[in-house]
Amino acid sequence: MTSATPPAAGSAPEPVPGSEPQPVLSPLTTFATFLVVTVDPGGEEAVRGLLADLAGLERAFGFGAPGSSLSCVAAVGSEVWDRLYDYPRPAELRPFTALEGARHRAPSTPGDLLFHVRARRQDLCFQLAAEIMRRLGGAVTLQDEVQGFMYLDARDLLGFVDGTENPVGDVARDAVLIGGEDPAHAGGSYVIVQKYLHDLDAWNTLPVEAQERIIGRTKATNIELDEDASHVALNTITDPDGTERDILRDNMPFGSPGRGEFGTYFIGYARTPDVTERMLRNMFLGTGTASHDRVLDFSTAVTGTLFYVPAADFLDDQPARPAAGAATSPAPAPPAPAPIPRPADGSLGIGNLNRSTTP
Repeated sequence: MTSATPPAAGSAPEPVPGSEPQPVLSPLTTFATFLVVTVDPGGEEAVRGLLADLAGLERAFGFGAPGSSLSCVAAVGSEVWDRLYDYPRPAELRPFTALEGARHRAPSTPGDLLFHVRARRQDLCFQLAAEIMRRLGGAVTLQDEVQGFMYLDARDLLGFVDGTENPVGDVARDAVLIGGEDPAHAGGSYVIVQKYLHDLDAWNTLPVEAQERIIGRTKATNIELDEDASHVALNTITDPDGTERDILRDNMPFGSPGRGEFGTYFIGYARTPDVTERMLRNMFLGTGTASHDRVLDFSTAVTGTLFYVPAADFLDDQPARPAAGAATSPAPAPPAPAPIPRPADGSLGIGNLNRSTTP
């Protein structure tokens, strides 16, 4: 299946009637749990049953805690789609593309389902995540689990404010929700997740001014700097007409001081995964002004998976499963990265961080 043409910047999403999105546009919370699982052979019916009941579980656990903002977004990976649904594949659902840069690598790791649980209370995240895994017992294999938390004034563990430039309101809906370009999946979205581990000892040996040049923002006041090779700059995606393309990040710090583990869980929702993939290619493969994102000298990506987020009403009333023995459509091949020009002077370049210190 060929990929849908990405929507023109500024176009209205035009969701079909009744296509209520999952809570991807919910405000940031103080806690989150991320579960990535693969579906075992024969586990498809348990998965479908859990997905159909998920909204009810949210209401049940959140009812006694008004104001807790408990929610869960469920997303489906490329490899399992045709095992779950006799229904057209989302146009841009494909495996995550691993990136092999000159110095750093973005791996592609297994994942059939993503559950993004968030709330203002950690116990509610725990309760809902525990119920999800209980319901899926014997049907899935856990690939990754991360408990995230808001750190200080929405900073990552590198010490910089994260998510400053997230779109809001109609701009967020336009950036995140699929519209008329794929009518069968209008109201849905795509999401890419990556788990980054930080070398804080090495990072903290840098002077603050050097950190700021790498990130592209001041550390104390969060003011954007004019640094062409900063993390912010590399994550600024602009169309030929000058229109900037957005994604919606809900990154969370995580860590275990006792194990010396400190990281950021990157999660980026977008109407088309192409925007996020372009950011990652800039970071790992470089651009004409940077050989790579220098944040990666201190932050290592250890996971990477791409998912499709169905609309809420799709999960409430799911299409039938494929008939036994029915042929399945092959997943679209990931797009080949475009050649990246290298700086003529051999310099590192560096990139920008309009939005986040990891992607």
